[in-house]
Amino acid sequence: MAIGAEGSRATVDLITAAWRTQAVYAAARIGLPDLVAAGNTDDASLARAAGMDEDVVHRLMRLLVLLGVFTAQDGYAVTEVGDLLRDRPDSLRDMCLLYGKEFYAAWGHAEDAFRTGASGFEKVHGLPLIPYLRENAEAAGRFQRAMQASNFYFDAIPKEIDFSADRHIVDIAGGSGQLLSTVLRAAPQARGTLVDLEHTMPIARAHFERTVGMDRVDLAVVDMFSGSLPAAADTYLLSRVLGDWEDEPCLRLLTNLGSAMSDDSRLIVIERLTRDDGTGLLPALWDLHLYVLNGGRQRTLDATRVLAERTGLTIEDSVGLPSENTALILKKTR
Repeated sequence: MAIGAEGSRATVDLITAAWRTQAVYAAARIGLPDLVAAGNTDDASLARAAGMDEDVVHRLMRLLVLLGVFTAQDGYAVTEVGDLLRDRPDSLRDMCLLYGKEFYAAWGHAEDAFRTGASGFEKVHGLPLIPYLRENAEAAGRFQRAMQASNFYFDAIPKEIDFSADRHIVDIAGGSGQLLSTVLRAAPQARGTLVDLEHTMPIARAHFERTVGMDRVDLAVVDMFSGSLPAAADTYLLSRVLGDWEDEPCLRLLTNLGSAMSDDSRLIVIERLTRDDGTGLLPALWDLHLYVLNGGRQRTLDATRVLAERTGLTIEDSVGLPSENTALILKKTR
């Protein structure tokens, strides 16, 4: 059977997609966007600044121009995409480095993960993700900065959900503190508590000192599955946490949260919900990414509702957020 041009091109694009990832990773690692922004706008000056062969620079930049990282009229210039790969606050460079190194290596064992359920991350790095981050301060910092940079949709949350009546807001597994600080800025009358593991606290503290101030926030090192969580808060936040775990740990976590909640408390769960209607590419990708990393999963709305009901909680509302995220509002079942 003859191979059609359109189908073969689409297939080749899928097969070679990893080359794009690694070219962008290499550019970010080398620092090409920063070097171009600093005025190195031709092959010769870029090669000198980067310590690379000029011919290789030309060939790499040719691809990066085609990928939209740079333009090449009258010398190289950084595009909006390239600017997001620069080594500066609020860029996506750390996300690129993390996904291009640790996570990329984990995906090299995707077949084993799909066949056996074994963690691709653990196979290549020797430890599950959380213990790895606990023992590797550089990777932990990169992970938290990557999560923080990729959470650009947090700004939409206080625009879509009212926090004006809240006096105490608790962020479970709050990481760098970005979500909690965003909500606290929209709720100046409220105090916040961030719950997470010890290795996240220095990054969270530094973030709160730069934003809302530590006088409005308490940091609590607590095991979210079995530890004593702050009781009777107005709102509990649980962002991109359930997707990291299979059902049994999620049930323990939601049960523990339900024990801490009062009848008036609400729980806001933020996840990318998968759909089986032929839409939702990003949630489908994230679902398998979480599975390869640590056996996690993104769930459908119905599957999330079942988890909630099994732990005495009810989904009362849902709010669409950018980047195919959804906020679910849960209360204790009456």
